[in-house]
Amino acid sequence: QVQLVESGGGLVQAGDSLRLSCAASGLTFSNYVMAWFRQAPGKERELVAAISWSGRTTHYTDSVKGRFTISRDNAKSTAYLQMNSLIPEDAAVYYCAADDWHYSLRLTSAEYDYWGQGTQVTVSS
Repeated sequence: QVQLVESGGGLVQAGDSLRLSCAASGLTFSNYVMAWFRQAPGKERELVAAISWSGRTTHYTDSVKGRFTISRDNAKSTAYLQMNSLIPEDAAVYYCAADDWHYSLRLTSAEYDYWGQGTQVTVSS
């Protein structure tokens, strides 16, 4: 079966960096758009970043532009989210997701077919 397993979350101070990883199995990874979503307590799940199957096209929510970078390694079936200059507002559970609609980047969680279990990111001020 399909599995997406996130890792790399943790507790950091404001200004620090973290790199999240999402290891995929049970699917042809290069056929899928990959994305990172996050959900803070009391808030809706929001898209953070998405990347096309080739890696050539990316999308970021405005609040993370210039600080976060999404990437993928199709040979390793792994997606990454490099998070720099973290701020307390970035604290949330981060989820990776896979979308088999590889013609464009879709931005709503309902479009995504598979989800990981989430990894907690906590940022202290």
